[in-house]
Amino acid sequence: MANTKKTQPKVGIVMGSDSDFPIMKKAADILEKFGIEYEMTVISAHRMPDIFFDYASSAKEKGFKVIIAGAGGAAHLPGMCAAIFPLPVIGVPIKSAALSGVDSLYSIVQMPSGIPVATVAIDGGANAGILAAKILATSDDKLLKKLEAYKEELKSGVVAKKEKMEKLGKDYPMPSSSK
Repeated sequence: MANTKKTQPKVGIVMGSDSDFPIMKKAADILEKFGIEYEMTVISAHRMPDIFFDYASSAKEKGFKVIIAGAGGAAHLPGMCAAIFPLPVIGVPIKSAALSGVDSLYSIVQMPSGIPVATVAIDGGANAGILAAKILATSDDKLLKKLEAYKEELKSGVVAKKEKMEKLGKDYPMPSSSK
């Protein structure tokens, strides 16, 4: 849904490298679930600053209300977006090989006063999409209703797991991520 329609995207999703795509796709998937138009691209703030500047400075004109920016390592992309784009920026720290994403997290969350970046967990693409939807829902009642229904879906899923666990007791199967 990288804005195949004729409507203006409300969210820009930008990442510093195509290796960030699996994480940033989670944000796109959430936006699609809620019917939110977006545009997704790869731009390196370090390797192509002129193109980056054009992207961030024209984002408002394109109709973006929020930018979700993912970056690993030095992770300047979200902060630089926030320095130029006047509306909310959500930073997604991407796990790096050297420091497991802690470097990315610190780079994004430690912004100077006056240039905030909302920051989700390391590799938190899905939460970035949800946060963008919540920001947009402050002025969109239909979207707010979708978010409320989503919250109920999450609750129902946990209740079903609780009931299954109570029924099976010690025979409850271990989740595959715990094995």
